[in-house]
Amino acid sequence: MKQVLKERLITVNDKTHFGFESIDEDLKTKKVKNVFESVATRYDLMNTLMSGGLHKIWKKYFTQILTIKNNSKILDLASGTGDICIELAKQNKNFKIFHTDINIKMLEQGQIKLVDHGKIIPSLVCDAEKIPFQTNYFDCVTIAFGLRNVTNKRKALAEIFRVLSPGGKLVILEFSKVWSPLTKIYDSFSFNILPKLGKIFAKDQKSYQYLVESIRMHPDQKTLKTMMENEGFEKTSFLNLSGGIVAIHQGYKF
Repeated sequence: MKQVLKERLITVNDKTHFGFESIDEDLKTKKVKNVFESVATRYDLMNTLMSGGLHKIWKKYFTQILTIKNNSKILDLASGTGDICIELAKQNKNFKIFHTDINIKMLEQGQIKLVDHGKIIPSLVCDAEKIPFQTNYFDCVTIAFGLRNVTNKRKALAEIFRVLSPGGKLVILEFSKVWSPLTKIYDSFSFNILPKLGKIFAKDQKSYQYLVESIRMHPDQKTLKTMMENEGFEKTSFLNLSGGIVAIHQGYKF
């Protein structure tokens, strides 16, 4: 009996990473929520400071290569402050876009920006591991700089596959494994400068330390591509931007 209980406890308390820290899976969602609640009002400013403004170029390019037909239904997961939704809406293709995030404070900041840009797009709280939409509903699912914060990436990829219609595609923009000659410079900037920027401008060094660490714990380009294939995606590919600092992954449901 004791052995059975022990085995059940091991099953329930699966481990995952919160930055470099190993924690129980059921704790990660709450800890990530606390991070983004802390940084929500300064999120856009910090993105610009940390990337030198490159995040805007990455996101714009990301949306421009989607090649989605008019009137498509698009689910943007981990939308945060809405940059991807805004760029998609600018294409004037009558997309039906859903601005979603697991964190309501990020959604609130996103709605403010959407309205400022004259875009009326519905926002809703959505867990990427439990997407509240019917099977085969979306023509495209996008997620930019959010997958690495998901507790169970396999579950999220499986859910995304479920809600995509046949012929639909998933497109991911995420930090990835940088080109090896850039590693020392990149690590020095990431670990020595970024948390200090968080302390000065967002009054939160700890959250930005986590964000830096979360990038290092995220699967590299080839590993993520394999994970997508394991969940059923076909014609998978990735494209490195800025020496692999970020990568765009694509996969289709057939």
